[in-house]
Amino acid sequence: MLSLAAKVTRRFRALREQRRQRIQLSPLYSPDAGDLDAERHLQAALEWLKRAQDSGKDRGVAYGVPFGGDFDVSYPETTGYICRTFIERERTSGDAELLRRAVEMGDWEITVQLPEGAVMGGKLNAHPTPAVFNTGMVLLGWAALIERTGAVRYQHAAARACEWLVSMQESDGRWLRGNSRFANPEWTLYNVKAAWGLCEAGVRLGERRYVDAALRNAEYCLSRQHPNGWLPDCCVLDARAPLLHTLAYAMQGLMGIARLTGREDLILGARRLADAQMQLMRPDGFIPGKQRADFSGAADWCCLTGSAQTSVVWSQLYQLTRDDRYREAVRRINRYLIARHDIRNADLRLRGGVPGSWPVWGEYGRHSILNWATKFLVDALALEQQISE
Repeated sequence: MLSLAAKVTRRFRALREQRRQRIQLSPLYSPDAGDLDAERHLQAALEWLKRAQDSGKDRGVAYGVPFGGDFDVSYPETTGYICRTFIERERTSGDAELLRRAVEMGDWEITVQLPEGAVMGGKLNAHPTPAVFNTGMVLLGWAALIERTGAVRYQHAAARACEWLVSMQESDGRWLRGNSRFANPEWTLYNVKAAWGLCEAGVRLGERRYVDAALRNAEYCLSRQHPNGWLPDCCVLDARAPLLHTLAYAMQGLMGIARLTGREDLILGARRLADAQMQLMRPDGFIPGKQRADFSGAADWCCLTGSAQTSVVWSQLYQLTRDDRYREAVRRINRYLIARHDIRNADLRLRGGVPGSWPVWGEYGRHSILNWATKFLVDALALEQQISE
């Protein structure tokens, strides 16, 4: 074991390195807070995602870009739901290039699907292990491709993935087996978003077993919800103070399954958590990136990813309820996001991408552009356009 002196020395060195990075790397990303043209920001984020797909040797989407570095390798998990976003944007814009790219993503996912039907955890790697959550995220993409193209290859891939997810599920609906090796299986209540992918695929394949399995997980998630809306055990690293990102995954999962099945109880569960976030948000649109069970902030930085996801849920709730509080909350949080979105950067690896945190030296995705943060900004801005029409 390390001595106390060694621990103090290690901590000091880490803080010194963080300070050095903050001085050298933070200025590399410099948004114009006065540029609040939402359409410009949406298109810049889409263009970044295209560059991230084109950056490697395959047709997956790069994990992200560390400030001062280059595009990373492809990330199967998030490529799955970026595929879905491209199909949604193609549907509204008529841009055939987006559908072509989505098809390439879906086909690439088939080439890296594991023999048992699962999707690997982590970035693309030579020694893959299966992951429940990642499998559900790719199912969101394959289900969208099934609906849009009807291609049999996506039906086969999705059915294999669904069978694996069902085989891993416990009788009470949760997943303790098959979780990513990067996750604590006791802290994965956010797997309800994977259940949404299972539900989407079940609907598109006409397989009720998959829908029922997704509902079992959603019901388990609701059974754990606190009266104030809090969802416990919903984080990758610290269940006592989880990221807004993983809390928002749970909201999105409940909403996605509810919209497919008409289950009002699932909408109410998502709404309780979404309303708590609305109460926590500052007038300028800031929401703490980590939170405690009483909805007090546990961080002085914003998780931009989670804020964009929360915006998506508020837009969906506005569409269902026509409650103007949600539309106003979307307006506020989206203005916060685009004021911190650099779309003028001379470095095309950074321009239009969204960092994990704001300030960019925050704990989540420190000094890095993340492909999923960028994807969720596209979703948030696109939905705001819809509810503003």
